[in-house]
Amino acid sequence: MSESVVSGGYDFDDGDSSFADSGPSQAVSVSELNHHLKAVVEGTFPLLWVAGEVSDVSKPRSGHIYFTLKDDDSQIRAVMWRSVASKLRFEIENGQSLLCFGGLEVYTVRGTYQIVVRKVEAQGVGALQVAFEKLKAKLNAEGLFSLERKSPLPTHPRRVGLITSPSGAAVHDFLVSARRRMLDAEIFVIPAQVQGPGAAETIERGLLAAAMIRPKLDVVVVTRGGGSLEDLWTFNEERVVRAIANCPVPTVSAVGHEVDVTLSDLIADMRALTPTDAATRVFPDRGATVGRVQELEMRMHRAVAQQLQQKRMMLASLAKHPALSKPMDMVHLRSRQVDELDQRAKQAIERKVEKSKASVGQLAATLSALSPLSTLARGYSVTLDQDGKAIQDVSQLAVGDTLRTIVRKGEVRSTVTDVDSDGAAN
Repeated sequence: MSESVVSGGYDFDDGDSSFADSGPSQAVSVSELNHHLKAVVEGTFPLLWVAGEVSDVSKPRSGHIYFTLKDDDSQIRAVMWRSVASKLRFEIENGQSLLCFGGLEVYTVRGTYQIVVRKVEAQGVGALQVAFEKLKAKLNAEGLFSLERKSPLPTHPRRVGLITSPSGAAVHDFLVSARRRMLDAEIFVIPAQVQGPGAAETIERGLLAAAMIRPKLDVVVVTRGGGSLEDLWTFNEERVVRAIANCPVPTVSAVGHEVDVTLSDLIADMRALTPTDAATRVFPDRGATVGRVQELEMRMHRAVAQQLQQKRMMLASLAKHPALSKPMDMVHLRSRQVDELDQRAKQAIERKVEKSKASVGQLAATLSALSPLSTLARGYSVTLDQDGKAIQDVSQLAVGDTLRTIVRKGEVRSTVTDVDSDGAAN
């Protein structure tokens, strides 16, 4: 005999197809079905312990904690109400391995089930989180996370590459935000798988393709929407992280939501919190750019107008200058000045000549007073030896020397017949 479960007046017999064949008149609504499932599930399973790794933690302002418990093959949503969460002795974070005690609950609005956690004990860090931390430490030791190796983004990019799934929400969010901001830019969507087996390879190929596009791209954005740690794990794989690090074009990583942090975020030149935030960081604000251009245009017009006004004033001033208004007056003035200078030069020369004549007369009188001829005129004479040297001492003479004695008029020749050193020569 087959076993049956009775709930709400309906007999669900796994060996009897009469219920399935009862016809459309016996159909139940979705709400009724979910309420039946809620009664069966919550009435069948007792409180139990469930072990798993934590991911996709959410802590809204209500104080409740929502997260996912998972193992290698499956996952289940979990909720911890504020009354229990307020008594926790530790923070629940992604990557932890927890033991959760509670009961199953069916959320009839969405037709999903979850475990309502009443007690929790930490088991340690999950395998994915261990792998994450290990690779992070390795890459950090190589200096790949240092600020020195990061390139700044261009102020006004004209060609942007977007590596993501063409069918995902991320590409839509990025393009919508970019369209509101960018001015005359091109966006190249490079298709890639962002989750699951083979995703890392497609992202790596996308980065290589972006580097080969010509003309060269200004920025490359790698992005996808949010998800659990395992959903985003592609962006923690070493080949993807190194491909971003080796990309010659400045890179932006916008993976997940604000609370999600991947190694791709850490290695990229810039991290954006969401695909929309990535567009905001890549493209300058259109309104601010237009306003800046308009301001510069106004400043340029003002500067040109000021320059023109200054030049007009200079031209007006030059037009009034005598050199332009009365050019011959300047010529006549200069001619008159030349005549005056010529007259002054002649007068100066005449004065100089007269002064020189007077000076020459004085010098002539002085020379005349000092001339030997004047001495001779007063009765003196000069005696010279045969060589024409003046005799000043008898020691210069010897008997037989011929002498010349010069008087005022003429000269007397004589011969020395005797020399008296105490007296005079004879």
